[in-house]
Amino acid sequence: LWYHKPVVNEELLQSLPNLKIVASSGVGIDHLDLKLLSRYGVKVSNTPFVVSSDTADLGMALLLASSRRLVEGYQMAVSPNTEYFPADWLGAEVSGATLGIVGMGSIGYKVAERAKAFEMKILYHNRNRRNKEEEDAVGAVYCKKIDHLLQQSDFVLLSVTLTPQTHKLIGKRELELMKPTATLINVSRGLVVDQDALVEALQNKVIKAAALDVTYPEPLPRDHPLLKLQNVIITPHIGTATKKTRRLMMENMIESIQAGLAGLPIPHEVL
Repeated sequence: LWYHKPVVNEELLQSLPNLKIVASSGVGIDHLDLKLLSRYGVKVSNTPFVVSSDTADLGMALLLASSRRLVEGYQMAVSPNTEYFPADWLGAEVSGATLGIVGMGSIGYKVAERAKAFEMKILYHNRNRRNKEEEDAVGAVYCKKIDHLLQQSDFVLLSVTLTPQTHKLIGKRELELMKPTATLINVSRGLVVDQDALVEALQNKVIKAAALDVTYPEPLPRDHPLLKLQNVIITPHIGTATKKTRRLMMENMIESIQAGLAGLPIPHEVL
């Protein structure tokens, strides 16, 4: 599967009685019904590890672009109507700011490694706490409750898997817990955020800004209010979009397919 296509449903499975494995690109498997696939005896694989560095890079890129208002700055610099650069046109500092990472898996941890180089204070919330050595390596402080992270962070970065538990994890209540000067960054899945609540929060200055690589749907309708807000940056789901990583993803998928067809252990099986 590439870009979640074709759709794997009962009709497809019934039409493919000899199907042994579904190899899906990327980390997320929210587009697959694992119970249904298991019922048909079909194994599932994904490509979780090769995508981490590029997605973490993009997370930091979105953080920096939003904080320093790069898109707005570019538009000002190239506009035929610009006669001078206003001295009071300011962004937010990154060095020394507090970054809250929701989801400290392989991507979240790599974001923390990058944020450490910017001398950021790092908080994280995760289902399972990292061990002390891993925390110390990046200077990360564990928040058992997501509320504590939201209340303290200047930047909140989402890197969780989409599950029933994380569906609209960030809604009206959570956004209101954030600082009015805070920025929300999402490199996971659009449905992790209640988009209507986010629009309202951005319009009413409940939070300062958002930087999103993911939305729902993708792309957004051209008249969607998120596309009209100056304090939003949206990119077209490009966390893994580098030549090297896309090639490695395909190689991972092929390895899993070959192993599945040969009856061997599948390197990246989703259990």
